[in-house]
Amino acid sequence: MHSAIDDSPQRLQAKKQFGQHFLVSKRAILAIVAEGLASTAPALLEIGPGPGVLTALLIEGGRPVWAMELDPEACAVLEDRFRSVQNFHLLQGDAVSLPLPGPGPWAIIGNLPYNAATAILTRFLVEDIPWERMVLMFQLEVGQKLMGRPSEKSYGPLSVVAQLTTKMTRLLKLGPSAFAPPPKVDSIVITFNPREGAPPLDLRRPFLGWLHHSFGHRRKTLLNNWAGIHLPEQVRGILEGEGLNPAIRAEALTPEQCWRLFMAFQKLEGIIH
Repeated sequence: MHSAIDDSPQRLQAKKQFGQHFLVSKRAILAIVAEGLASTAPALLEIGPGPGVLTALLIEGGRPVWAMELDPEACAVLEDRFRSVQNFHLLQGDAVSLPLPGPGPWAIIGNLPYNAATAILTRFLVEDIPWERMVLMFQLEVGQKLMGRPSEKSYGPLSVVAQLTTKMTRLLKLGPSAFAPPPKVDSIVITFNPREGAPPLDLRRPFLGWLHHSFGHRRKTLLNNWAGIHLPEQVRGILEGEGLNPAIRAEALTPEQCWRLFMAFQKLEGIIH
């Protein structure tokens, strides 16, 4: 068994190009593992395991644990450490694009690399990957964006998609001393559970594209952001049909209003009827 939380991060040098900051806080390690194992998903997917501090405890649950790691040196450490563990499986590659084995559903756990965290999360929000729970760590600034509210500076396209597709709960806030080496920013751990009535998977990526265009120039009105693509009177008609002022900016819209407007734009373009 691997119940001890050892000092294995010291065996692996954190690399800036991989955005690595290894978690060393025992309190945080235990809280994240407990939250992940509380899921009833038949298999666990860990993203960015590094030296395997979380991995060792996840393995003890007995379920298959698939660890997805990009750093070759970290992969060597993991292979050596868990070579005799039958329910451990290593996937070497980029979590943004690496294919997943098996049908799932997954419980996804990870101290995400800072330089790829939003891209990794976006994948699991818009792709057809069945998951039951995600327990993920981000820079605090990213967490604030995910939980941002309309008209807040942090509110944007990813806020909208995350809030429409998941129920988010803040699990932990961690300072730099929880990591080795210490980052220059605070971090946050968020639990994601699927939201009933979420937008259908096949429309999520187009919806995200629509949001990026709508938020493209934050100080411009929605009408002006779509100028040159749709006639002003068409956009004005959609906005007024939703009871919205034609001078409204995307940042003032609730996630639900964004979704209704996107569907109206899809009808305008003849994509749906």
